[in-house]
Amino acid sequence: MSVVTADLIARARAGDDGAFQEMTEPHLRELRVHCYRMLGSFADAEDALQDTLLSAWQGLGGFEGRASIRTWLYRIATNRCLSTLRSASRRPALEWNIPGVRPPEPTRLGEVVWLEPFPDALLEDVTGAPPGPEARYEQAESISLAFVTALQALPPRQLAVLILRDVLGFHASEVAGLLDSSVESVNSALKRARAGLQRRRLAADGEPPPAAGSPAEDTIVAKFVSAYSAANVDALVALLTDDAFMSMPPMSLEYHGRDVVAGFCASALFGSNRRFDLVPTRANGQPAFGSYLRAPAAPGGTRPGVGLIVIALAGDRVCTMTRFESSVLPRFGLPLSLPGQ
Repeated sequence: MSVVTADLIARARAGDDGAFQEMTEPHLRELRVHCYRMLGSFADAEDALQDTLLSAWQGLGGFEGRASIRTWLYRIATNRCLSTLRSASRRPALEWNIPGVRPPEPTRLGEVVWLEPFPDALLEDVTGAPPGPEARYEQAESISLAFVTALQALPPRQLAVLILRDVLGFHASEVAGLLDSSVESVNSALKRARAGLQRRRLAADGEPPPAAGSPAEDTIVAKFVSAYSAANVDALVALLTDDAFMSMPPMSLEYHGRDVVAGFCASALFGSNRRFDLVPTRANGQPAFGSYLRAPAAPGGTRPGVGLIVIALAGDRVCTMTRFESSVLPRFGLPLSLPGQ
C-alpha cells in the first residue's frame, strides 16, 4: 500500500491525477464493497464510488490531514450513499417476463427488488486496514445476500452506523466524526439498528454453511448442478431445507418453504420442457451459476443466458436460491450466450 506523504498530497492538490490515483487506489475495492453494503445494488455502488472519487478530487484542498486518507474517503462515500438512499427512487419491480410460463402464486412480495449480486472476484484483496476491534461480523457473513438484504430494511442513518461500527469496526467517536454527529446519537442509532437487524435475521438462523471451496461445499454444489441441469425436481427438493426460500429480484415474487419452492421449480422453472446448463462462478461469498437455456433450442442454436443463480447453504442443504437477471452475467466474466451443442 502506498504511503501518503505530504509531498504526494501536495502534488495531488496541484492537479497531478497520478498522485491522486496513488493516494486513492489502495482503498477502491473496500470502498466499493462499503457502497454495495449500503445500497444493495452493484450498479448504484459503482455510481457512488465514482461520485466519491470526484468529490474527493474536487475537495482535496479541504483535506486537513487530521484523519487518514482512508477515513476521509469513507466519510465521503458514506455520505454520498446516504444522499442516494434519501433522495433516489430505487429500481422498480419487474413483471414476470417468461413468455408461455405462468408462475404459481407467491408466498409474499419482496421489498428489496433493487438487490444485485456482487462478484467474488472483486472481493479478492479487500484488505485495506483490517476491521477495527469492535467489528462483530466476519467478511463472509457481512457480504452475504441475506445480510445485505436485511441491511436494506434499516433506515439510512441506522444502516450507515451499523456498517461503520459492526462491520468495519470504527469506534463510536470516529463514526460521530464521519457523520457530523455526537457519540450519544451514534450509540442510540446503533442500538436501534442492531434490534432491527436481529428481527429481520432471526428466521435465517440455522446451521452454518461449509467453508468456501471445501470438499463439503463442492459435494453439495455438484449435487445441485446435477439436479438442476437434469430438471430433476425430486433430487432438487432432497437438497433443500424445510424452510427453503427463493426470490428473483428485480421481480418481487418470493417463495418460502420446500414444497412451495418445489412447486415453483416444477411448474415455472422447468415447465414447457425448459432445460438449463449451469456455469459456475461465485457471488457474495456463495456458490453461483450462470444459467443458460438449453431447451427448447434458441434460434441459431445458441444457448442464451437467462440469469444468475446464487445459492446459500445451511449444513449440507440448500436454504436459499436467488435468481437475478441475465444482464448481470458480464460482471462475472460470463457471456450473454453460449454456443449451441
